[in-house]
Amino acid sequence: MVHGYKGVKFQNWARTYGCCPEMYFQPTSVEEVREVLALARQQNKRVKVVGGGHSPSDIACTDGFMIHMGKMNRVLQVDTEKKQVTVEAGILLADLHPQLGKHSLALSNLGAVSDVTAGGVIGSGTHNTGIKHGILATQVVALTLLTADGTILECSESSNADVFQAARVHLGCLGVVLTVTLQCVSQFHLQEISFPSTLEEVLNNLDSHLKKSEYFRFLWFPHSENVSVIYQDHTNKPPSSSANWFWDYAIGFYLLEFLLWISSFLPGLVGWINRFFFWLLFTRKKESSDLSHKIFTYECRFKQHVQDWAIPREKTKEALLELKAMLEAHPKMVAHFPVEVRFTRGDDILLSPCFQRDSCYMNIIMYRPYGKDVPRLDYWLTYETIMKKVGGRPHWAKAHNCTRKDFEKMYPAFSKFCAIREKLDPTGMFLNAYLEKVFY
Repeated sequence: MVHGYKGVKFQNWARTYGCCPEMYFQPTSVEEVREVLALARQQNKRVKVVGGGHSPSDIACTDGFMIHMGKMNRVLQVDTEKKQVTVEAGILLADLHPQLGKHSLALSNLGAVSDVTAGGVIGSGTHNTGIKHGILATQVVALTLLTADGTILECSESSNADVFQAARVHLGCLGVVLTVTLQCVSQFHLQEISFPSTLEEVLNNLDSHLKKSEYFRFLWFPHSENVSVIYQDHTNKPPSSSANWFWDYAIGFYLLEFLLWISSFLPGLVGWINRFFFWLLFTRKKESSDLSHKIFTYECRFKQHVQDWAIPREKTKEALLELKAMLEAHPKMVAHFPVEVRFTRGDDILLSPCFQRDSCYMNIIMYRPYGKDVPRLDYWLTYETIMKKVGGRPHWAKAHNCTRKDFEKMYPAFSKFCAIREKLDPTGMFLNAYLEKVFY
């Protein structure tokens, strides 16, 4: 019999949202998950499944039942011939990497954080960069889904194909993802090279940058022309690192946090801070190499508010220049560095922000020095307006103000997803406040 806990408070990693579910469950088996759903049906409760809690939005919050999948975290099968791995949905990617390493396998692409679960990372449309690579959910070749009425659906291209097309970015609203089968590649090393450039140079030569490096991205420092270009590519070089505790922590974290805190009283300092840190940390070329997952992931040291929209790739230049012009026209509107720009291949997943188009993701942040909130709403609104104008779609896990009307315009297959959701969950067991804005 599965045991539920009362009085557990859930908070996301960024501490931007929290909730107190009525009951909190940590099932260890499919049977126990089934019991929770049966109890929810009986008591007419809503259910929210949560993984690593890294989403900086309220997508995981509920006042009903919460299922934390952390104890369903085993590797179930490794097929070295097909290079595929089947895992329970609650496994953290950080725990999966060494297990894959034992079989000389790796995932071909990863987001910045590995303290996220296999089920959650696909559900929210997590992505990285590389115009030949899709969002992480495109690596999924099969999954099993437990629906509201207790049915288990095996989903892949060849069985329950329409549910599979929806469930790879499931938003937690189709059922409980129990297992995920991922397509892997042979283990590989990456070399990362970062070097300074200007916004004009990068935007005028985007195509050549995209051709030059498999995992190309760049960081723009608002209130300046400064850009740091980052290339990541396959290498045979032995592991080496240009990381340095003094520069990365003493300066890049503690001094930065202190200066950002001061700038919350003197906003005019932000432009200077952005330029100063570029000069301090980003003006020399840096190289490092290591196993792929160690280069892909990096530490998100700061609590932060984040927005991240996917726009058609060909709109990159127009959107960034407009954002720059808006900041120049409104000197009181401040923007922390960096604006991170990444590129992703189009796919056919119904609610993927890259549905049917190669995309550019433009990630903006406002840090919260010592947990303090910094005014950001003018900047947020300006950014969202530009993103909407160029046909953008927001990252599902990040903050945004969109409603069903917006999503119907943004997603050609939105109504198809809704029909699948209503069929699998007719009573709305898996909805919450965030999802009601999406679907109603």
